[in-house]
Amino acid sequence: MLAELRIVDLGVIGEASLEPSPGFTAVTGETGAGKTMIVTGLALLAGAKAEPRLVRSGASRALVEGRWQIDPASAEAVADFGGEVEPDGVLVARQLSANRSRMTVGGAQIPAGAGQELVGEWVTVHGQSEQLRLGTPERQREVLDAHAGPELVAELEPYRERYEHRRRLAAELDELTGLAQARLRELDLLRFGLEEIATVDPQPGEDVALAAESRLLQSVDDVRLAVHTAGVALAGDEDFTDLPDALGLLAAARKALAGAVAADDSLNELATELEGAAAQLADAASRLAGYEAGLDADPLRLEWIAGRRAELQGLTRKYGQTIDDVLAYAAESAARVAVLDSADDRIAELAAELTELEADLAARSARITALRRAAAGELATAVQAELAALAMPRARLVFEVSDLPELGPHGGDQVSLLFSANPGSAPAPLAKVASGGELSRVRLGLEVVLASATGGQTFVFDEVYAGIGGAVALEIGRRLARLAEHSQVIVVTHLAQVAAFADRHYVVSKADDGQVTTSGVRLVTDDDRLAVLATMMGGLESSESALAHARELLQARGPAR
Repeated sequence: MLAELRIVDLGVIGEASLEPSPGFTAVTGETGAGKTMIVTGLALLAGAKAEPRLVRSGASRALVEGRWQIDPASAEAVADFGGEVEPDGVLVARQLSANRSRMTVGGAQIPAGAGQELVGEWVTVHGQSEQLRLGTPERQREVLDAHAGPELVAELEPYRERYEHRRRLAAELDELTGLAQARLRELDLLRFGLEEIATVDPQPGEDVALAAESRLLQSVDDVRLAVHTAGVALAGDEDFTDLPDALGLLAAARKALAGAVAADDSLNELATELEGAAAQLADAASRLAGYEAGLDADPLRLEWIAGRRAELQGLTRKYGQTIDDVLAYAAESAARVAVLDSADDRIAELAAELTELEADLAARSARITALRRAAAGELATAVQAELAALAMPRARLVFEVSDLPELGPHGGDQVSLLFSANPGSAPAPLAKVASGGELSRVRLGLEVVLASATGGQTFVFDEVYAGIGGAVALEIGRRLARLAEHSQVIVVTHLAQVAAFADRHYVVSKADDGQVTTSGVRLVTDDDRLAVLATMMGGLESSESALAHARELLQARGPAR
């Protein structure tokens, strides 16, 4: 329930606040005073699109704030957005300027779309556009489903889940079957590549190892000479014993130092280091000799390596820069082949699962249809009773539930609201045959019936009862009062007969300084309210006859709740 509404610089309203009744609140005012801005403000709080033109002329921004008293489930939803619910309710705010819009709920900023989903559960705004929307099959189905209640919801939710699952499976099946030729072409290419790689049978790092071995075999003579020269420098040459070598010179150094150690034992450390150096040089000389002995110029091996490298290069030209890349490609291709090979099995699985889903959806759709048809008769009967009270005793309303060509996300039903105002006319689509006044009364009858089963919501009506007056307007006032027994009702109206039934009455009035028009909102009670009602009926507020008529209206509504 909306406990408080505050508007700043929205349209012609400079600043205004009102505290709607928990029941029925009427908002009236002369044409152009800005009373529709009350509805616009509530629509903004419910996530409606913010337009810069709504900011009052001369102001930099507009602000709308609403404080709602909400149930625990809604409070939990607010907390999920990071908002806080105070003891006196949750504050919803919408601020808009020339280039941006900002919405907060309980102090937490949220996108307008999320706000529409959240606050839209608390308030329903009805204007001329909603009246037109009642003529659409989608809205007529929503109305019927709302009357069908929890039992239909319990069937619709799993139906929609399965319908969406079927949609995804059907899309996958279409993709697999529609791309069958492309899949076969891809399989042929992948298998050709895998066979080519398997024929060569490359080993990890083989291209790098063979390149190194080829370089060595091509330079074996140069390497042998270098190794031999290094060995001679370290250990000498048997054929040239008079040439100095590193090991011989090191032996002479050790021998010379050995005599000096006796005189100065501090040379022991150097003698030890020379001994170690001699051992390292001897080891290096031995390894060089072994390496030289193992060198072999093998032309046949070099020829084989050249051929093998050519085979490997044939793979790297197609499948990767190195053999390791080629092997990685082969692994990925094998995995892809497994997936593509399993497509036929997947197609069979999908077809079988879709067959089961189709049967399940058909059964669920049949139950949904039965619930809708049962609710259609009940709702039509209840609304016709309301229309009779609204001076349309011979009106006939029919919710026609017919079959769609195929199942949809809401079942297999086409819901059409048919209407006839006179007994001699066959019911026809509501949008085609109902006048504006008749459409208004049908919608009000629907709201009264639906609200009696749910309740707790805020309904906002904006000048939707065009072409209505007199006794019919009185009955509309009574029906709105009945609606207010279960829900909060806020009505912007120019009809005194409707406003008289309100528990609380606000008037939007404007002031004009010749340059800027500014409107304000005030609560009217007692004699002040009598004067307002008298003026709305076209009389003079000081006229005794007009005031007497206003009193009669207030008496007709009965005591205020």
